[in-house]
This record gives sequence, C-alpha cells and structure tokens, in this order.
Amino acid sequence: MDLNAVRMLVQVAETRSFTVAAGQLGISQSGLSRAIGRLESALGVRLLHRNTRNVSLTPDGRQFVEHCAPLLGGLEDAERRLGDRPSTPSGVLKLTAPSMFGRKVLVPLAGQLMAAHPLLQFELVLNDRLVDLVEEGFDAALRTGPISDVRMVARPLRPLNWVTVASPAYIARQGEPASVDALRDHACLAVRNLRSGRLVDWQFRETDGQLREFTPPARMVFDGGDPLVEGALAGIGIVQVMDFAVADALADGRLQRVLQPFEGRSRALSLVYPPSRQASPKLKVLADALLAGNW
Repeated sequence: MDLNAVRMLVQVAETRSFTVAAGQLGISQSGLSRAIGRLESALGVRLLHRNTRNVSLTPDGRQFVEHCAPLLGGLEDAERRLGDRPSTPSGVLKLTAPSMFGRKVLVPLAGQLMAAHPLLQFELVLNDRLVDLVEEGFDAALRTGPISDVRMVARPLRPLNWVTVASPAYIARQGEPASVDALRDHACLAVRNLRSGRLVDWQFRETDGQLREFTPPARMVFDGGDPLVEGALAGIGIVQVMDFAVADALADGRLQRVLQPFEGRSRALSLVYPPSRQASPKLKVLADALLAGNW
C-alpha cells in the first residue's frame, strides 16, 4: 500500500477539497486525484464521493481514514524520533474555545504549559463561533455537546456541571431558597437566546431523577453567559453557571451554592482536532493536562 497516497487521502478528508489539499501538500490536483485513484484500485473500494462542488468520504473511506489516521500519526512520531528531531512541545498551538471556558480554564492552563515548555506558544480564539478547524488553520478546539464532524478526532474530557450560586451578601439580605419554586421570590440573573428570543431555562434534577426545566424570573438579562459571574459576585442575584466558572469564588467563599440537592445538569466537553495532529507533541501536552481534569 502506498503510504503517501494514504496521507493524501487523510488530507483530502480533512479539507474536503482537492484544491486545498493539493495546495497544502505542494502537488497538483491531477497528481493528487491519480494517487487516490490508484489507492482505490489497490483496495478495491471507492473511498471518495467526487462532484464539481465538493468531495466527501464514502462509508468505506470514512472507516479507512478513521483507522489509518492514528497509524500515520504514530509513523510520523517514529520518524521524528529516529531522525533525532525535536519531540519537545514547541511552536504555536492555535486553539479555539468557548469564551468563559477559555478565560477561566484555558488561559491559566496555557500559562502553566508555557512555563513548563519554554518553546511552546499559544494563539487563543475565545468565542462561541463554530470554526472550521482545517480551513482556518486551528490545531484543536474545545467543544461542548455532541460532536458531529466525522473528520475530526474527539477526545471526551470531564463533563461540565451546572451549579446554582449566590453571594453571601445576597443570601444574608434575601435568604436562601429552599426549593426550586422558591426561586420565584428571588432576583435571578439570566441569559436570552438571541436566536429564539427566549430566556435560557435553568435545569434541576428532581427527587425522582428527572430533569426539570425552569424559566428563571429574571431581574437582569444578558445576551451571553460571561457576565453572570460578575453579577452574582456583586450581590445582585442568583445565577446558574458551569462549575469551572465559579470554582475559585466558591473555594474562597465569595459565592455559595444554593439548591445543591437539586443539581444534576451536565454537558459533554471534548478536545477536537484533525487526525493529522494526532502525534503533535504540543497538542499531546495540552491533551494530557486537560484529561487530568484538575480544573
């Protein structure tokens, strides 16, 4: 089997474009197409759907790429070691992550990794826009929820859990709610979904294990979740946020959890990257740090 052709196939699968893949590989489109055609003939299966507008993997092609991409990464790592090339994390690691997670978790973590690896640099894009990793040149992304892009490797991390919190000053002034329904007598800070126009519901787990959605009676509404923590710290009202966002404030007593017996909402978090980045030393140190879950 022609390993160079396999590498070319992985590049086409990631970019979904013969033009882009050929440019990245430094070869002609016709040469790239012929190499993959020979690979298909050798395997006896069709690997790609081609038309004038786009290119995509066939089911056989998807299965082949999913198995081969990690093996190619291992081969590249072996070549690097045999060639005595630097295997220490170095260069720029370009990442994208949701804004609050990026500020609260990724920035401090990147600082720790740069201190441990002086040749490592970071470029962080912290917003909630869903970027195309390959087309926009990202090494990896932190994403929440299900991952539908079959071109990417998705490594599950510690799930994100929601907590409901308020400041000690607010609780001293207004009391602590004893039940979810008691929130109707409190000042709640909420987020409006700009697409639907509705307030984002809070969720609680009932005693029977069922999740209950609750629309908070909002005294203050934001267009995104980032200001919620500041509002809670200022004593304005009660908020429901992901645990990482308030871990430091809970630890030092600036915020307190309320309605703790009813907690239970969570969301999956994954580190997502193209298969071709599998053996990258700089990505590996980030993955190891995130998988350790000390955040």
